[in-house]
Amino acid sequence: MSGILLGWGLICLAHMLNHLVRLLLLAPSQSFGINHDFTAMCYPLLISSVGILVCLITTLFATDFFEIKSVKEIEPALKKQLIISTVLMTVGIAIVSWIALPSSFTIFNFGTQKVVKNWQLFLCVAVGLWAGLIIGFVTEYYTSNAYSPVQDVADSCRTGAATNVIFGLALGYKSVIIPIFAIAISIFVSFSFAAMYGVAVAALGMLSTIATGLAIDAYGPISDNAGGIAEMAGMSHRIRERTDALDAAGNTTAAIGKGFAIGSAALVSLALFGAFVSRAAISTVDVLTPKVFIGLIVGAMLPYWFSAMTMKSVGSAALKMVEEVRRQFNTIPGLLEGTAKPDYATCVKISTDASIKEMIPPGALVMLTPLIIGTFFGVGDTFWSSCWFPCFWCPDSNICI
Repeated sequence: MSGILLGWGLICLAHMLNHLVRLLLLAPSQSFGINHDFTAMCYPLLISSVGILVCLITTLFATDFFEIKSVKEIEPALKKQLIISTVLMTVGIAIVSWIALPSSFTIFNFGTQKVVKNWQLFLCVAVGLWAGLIIGFVTEYYTSNAYSPVQDVADSCRTGAATNVIFGLALGYKSVIIPIFAIAISIFVSFSFAAMYGVAVAALGMLSTIATGLAIDAYGPISDNAGGIAEMAGMSHRIRERTDALDAAGNTTAAIGKGFAIGSAALVSLALFGAFVSRAAISTVDVLTPKVFIGLIVGAMLPYWFSAMTMKSVGSAALKMVEEVRRQFNTIPGLLEGTAKPDYATCVKISTDASIKEMIPPGALVMLTPLIIGTFFGVGDTFWSSCWFPCFWCPDSNICI
């Protein structure tokens, strides 16, 4: 669990840093970048810095201001962390927008300049922030055992595994409805106010309280590990009951942090697409063009290909691990009775080798796909509508593009 938590933290950190770099690269094309207004250009960094301070202040409410006296108060206390951080962050965004941004400036909007007020950019960040809170609450509703969706799935187990699977899938499909509307509304509002730059800062707003989300996400694994230590140490059964209650609340709130990151990924992907279209000077994207449509279906296929490769890698590593454990039970006398010591080094080597070697093909898929597509198909409709030579080899590719 510690490894999962570490990986999730690194993913969120990389997500945040990549988006910050993307926003900083977009800043010079705006009017405050052309006028060398350094404070306005650093607006994304200021928002992130305020988010760190807000998350630090929010922790005080959990440790010093709200005292938890019963098991039922654990999950509401964690939810209050999100609400408090969102409210404080809204105030912080307003202050930063008023101080750092000029009262009026222009935003690059696909070849034209769009006039934007500082309060409009504040609303773009705020709508992303509150959309993230809505996604978090919806995630909590569909994953908490205190509400009817999870209770219905548990009740379906009485009639067998088939109905349980059906209820679970139905619940999962239904849970995306409100988050999709929240993301759609945030995209519409932010794009209306500040074009693609507004969408980008809306994603930044959704990520601004990710520190609180990660802290809540870490709550479950820490409680679970504490319970395992208590059980192995032979401590009182009451301690295990308390850690189980903490773990149950932590598992529910852990899904909230993932909802934040997934919701922001939708906004970030749109902002990235807008930045690519702007930098590549693509005026229109026609879905009826064969190359564009092929790109859409191939791109939709890639996550399934990546997932298949990683799942197969995990299954292969698990198979090797099971075979090694069986071999040790069969060849090491006294291992079943607990009188002999198992060979931990071999098991660790299997998992370590698999985590490195088996992830090379999925990583290559992610890294090489954009390079191959860009090399052979370029941007626009060059490959199919203009000529039959790959753009990388064509001496006139700069003219076509």
